[in-house]
Amino acid sequence: MRITGELRDYIMSFFKGNLTTSTFPDEVSEAFEEGKRKTVSVNVYERNPIARKRCLEHYGVHCQICKFNFEQVYGEVGRDFIHVHHIKPLHTIQQDYQVDPKMDLIPVCPNCHAMLHRKEGDEYLSIDQLRNRIIHTPV
Repeated sequence: MRITGELRDYIMSFFKGNLTTSTFPDEVSEAFEEGKRKTVSVNVYERNPIARKRCLEHYGVHCQICKFNFEQVYGEVGRDFIHVHHIKPLHTIQQDYQVDPKMDLIPVCPNCHAMLHRKEGDEYLSIDQLRNRIIHTPV
């Protein structure tokens, strides 16, 4: 396969300099650079704001997995803040479809939402599997 353009330049940037010399631990820079600008291309799936609203009218604004409520913890700034998760990921549907706000969507806090999108092996955890994983530790 022949690689050209920006991808080739990016890959080749790792091979600049003399590759025959070793890098010793005391030669590794302690400067951790961040903030370099890069362009990323991704697919974005449209969300229906009215479906979100109906989901929240049905379930409320607390996490349906861990029960966290942002307003109770953070006050006014947390009012009505919650993520809404698609129980069946949009990328698996591969087409437009009619969403049922009560059956297809569920309010979850950002932490639980991240865990739902994290694979264990080759599969995502279900709502019930994640709910059963929560470890309640006294503060």
